Amino acid sequence: MPKKTLFQAKGFHPFGDLIGLKFTKYGNGQSQCVLEVVEKLMNPHKTLHGGVLYSMADTGMGGALYSLLEKDESCATVEIKITYFKPIREGTLICDTKVIHKGKTVGILESEIMSNGTLVSKAYGTFSIFKVKNSDIND
Repeated sequence: MPKKTLFQAKGFHPFGDLIGLKFTKYGNGQSQCVLEVVEKLMNPHKTLHGGVLYSMADTGMGGALYSLLEKDESCATVEIKITYFKPIREGTLICDTKVIHKGKTVGILESEIMSNGTLVSKAYGTFSIFKVKNSDIND
């Protein structure tokens, strides 16, 4: 049985809360998260810090894969390759993620981040899938 989600719960993902990341869709190997661009997320050039886009992709990937995991499984990022296409100075970002492949121990995912209908970043990720002890299980 796939895991239940706590992604909407305040305090479940403290880093996501810190940067203002929110899930709007979750399930069946897909996720969508959104983020409002605000001044505290800018780099010294007054554009959105690339780490924010990376964090959106990484978190979206974890959410999409998490939706396919069994109750006694968890996942962790092994690697992500991200490409940045345009600088971001304002607006709302939408990160759509899908699982491309889920094996027993590895998941491969793809994220696209859009701003006002324009693709601003794309990422591919590899995640480890592993069993967890009963005491470590969140459902």
